[in-house]
Amino acid sequence: MKSFVLASGELPYMISAYIILCGDDMIIVISGGEKEHVGAVALGSPRPSLENSKNISSNASLLCLLGHKDDILAREAALRLSRKYNKNVVVTVGIHIDRATGDDLKKVEKNFHVILNMIEDMMVAI
Repeated sequence: MKSFVLASGELPYMISAYIILCGDDMIIVISGGEKEHVGAVALGSPRPSLENSKNISSNASLLCLLGHKDDILAREAALRLSRKYNKNVVVTVGIHIDRATGDDLKKVEKNFHVILNMIEDMMVAI
């Protein structure tokens, strides 16, 4: 197994990603904010597109802890990476900032998308 660690942003908006390449599959832990945790888990599974079977699409299965909203980001990452790499991809996301404002959430989301781009860049390099 190969593993990698990536980070984007400054505290309290910093997002970290721990990537494990497990055979043909990927396991990714994305966390950040003031308190890292597991808020949601998504499994992206590639499949032929329903519109054009020559293209790859993806389905996602989700688990979310009560009161958490990390499922939106976990699902997005699992679908995007599963579809792009035609791999099963497990993504856990846990990001928390106490009393987060709309501006706080925008900064976190920006760093989350930077991390996804960094993961894609890393995959090109290996």
